[in-house]
Amino acid sequence: MIHVENITWHTTGFRLEAVSFAVPAGKYAVLMGKTGTGKTSLLEIICGLRKPLSGRVFLGNRDVSADAPGSRGIAYVPQDGALFPTMTVEAQTGFALRMQKRPASEIHQVVKALAAELGITHLLKRMPQGLSGGEKQRVALARALAAKPSVLLLDEPLSSLDEDTQDDLVAVLKRMQRDHAITVLHVTHSRREAEALAEVRLTLQDGRVVV
Repeated sequence: MIHVENITWHTTGFRLEAVSFAVPAGKYAVLMGKTGTGKTSLLEIICGLRKPLSGRVFLGNRDVSADAPGSRGIAYVPQDGALFPTMTVEAQTGFALRMQKRPASEIHQVVKALAAELGITHLLKRMPQGLSGGEKQRVALARALAAKPSVLLLDEPLSSLDEDTQDDLVAVLKRMQRDHAITVLHVTHSRREAEALAEVRLTLQDGRVVV
């Protein structure tokens, strides 16, 4: 479960004011809101990349507000995927496991399984340059899932894709969330995405989240 309690933060142009909401464990939540209302900043606060002025973040019953990003059990996929330009798809996918000093045999098996699940086996030796938008998003998802996070945060993962590719990725996201029993918070401004994916719908409006 994700539980955000009274998060306040502001910068020039917008503010988050005592934001509170919850996403039940294992559910797919979609957070909507106009461009520039602070959706990305809220994701960054939840995963620990940005410190709020006040408020707390819980995962289940654990207060992670003071925890470093890497110890929260959260995977975050930013809008552009943020693939490493000098790593192959295979190396990208196993990155988190290498940082955790997992055995090479385990990394190989996890990468192989995720590549098959996300349809990127044929891309494993490729560099990110030249990959399509949909391929990059699949790679970013594989990298995020490798460490088996309990929570996945997605920042407009379909915004740069054409409708056919969006439909393909919607099916992938639904299957991934179900098969990994993961709690997802997906930011978008697209009602089409929300209707296709959301089990829980939230809206960021005037600095607050409303259901």
